[in-house]
Amino acid sequence: MAHVTSHLPWVGRRLLLGVGQTAALVLFLFALTEALPGDAAVTLAGDQPDPERIARIRETMGLDQPATERLLHWVGGLLHGDLGTSLVSGRPVTDYLAAGIGPTLVLAAGTLALLVPLSVGLGVLAARREGGAVDRAISSVTLAVHAVPEFALGVLLATVFGLWLGWLPPTAVATDLTADPAVLVLPVIVLLARPVCTISRLVRAGMIDAMASPYVAQARRYGLSAARVRWAHALPNALAPAAQQLARTCDWLLSGVIVVEALFVIPGLGTVLVEAVAARDVPVIQAMSVVFGVVTVLVNIGADLAARRLAPRSEVAA
Repeated sequence: MAHVTSHLPWVGRRLLLGVGQTAALVLFLFALTEALPGDAAVTLAGDQPDPERIARIRETMGLDQPATERLLHWVGGLLHGDLGTSLVSGRPVTDYLAAGIGPTLVLAAGTLALLVPLSVGLGVLAARREGGAVDRAISSVTLAVHAVPEFALGVLLATVFGLWLGWLPPTAVATDLTADPAVLVLPVIVLLARPVCTISRLVRAGMIDAMASPYVAQARRYGLSAARVRWAHALPNALAPAAQQLARTCDWLLSGVIVVEALFVIPGLGTVLVEAVAARDVPVIQAMSVVFGVVTVLVNIGADLAARRLAPRSEVAA
């Protein structure tokens, strides 16, 4: 209990920082969407629109109100769980979330489920054979793969395994994701490639440092087995910086999901966001961006807590 109590002040500060980050995010997103060229009224008015028709549409949508009034109305809605209404379709933004969140969650869950074991496994394997053939091979492959942008990697994999060999579906067009989960294989590989390379190298470096540390030497003097020393004593401290990198990877995954969903035509939240930007549908853009931003803040808070729990003496968590 005393150990938990000693962490409460730091936890409180970290949560307060998260609230501040969320508030700053909301203000930034509103200012950013205000700066977008054009608006939904022009889009809805069609080709060669009548200025009076545009004015009527803007009035109906509330776009003629001052920015501060629209900001206060939007924030008040967010605090009450109201994400707004699409300017283009008139549907609640929650309908768009409900339609796109399933494919996105499946894609993200599949990526994260494989990311941790692959990264830790490769990092530990390379560290156990530091300087050897296995270590050099893993380092060379991870460096090479990390240099390839996800869009280029996606096009390459879809062309080779989808079009040439016909082993996997190249896109999700006219495909039921639940009936044919094979359509997610290539997107998950694309999302995994770069973060696995980054995190595995961090785990490798952390394991090498941890195995040379005094507390590991002390554990060996106590006669503990090599496996227990490696997994119970060295690995938790090696994972502290990797945990925070995992949070940054989740930040990257949010943008990566948008690219991958567009590339493989997956009807997820990323596709909804891209279509909303094209239509200047500001409420949908704002709501999707807030959802992505809040997830990012929560993931970073969780990573800081995990890093402190794994290595309480680490400066990372101080």
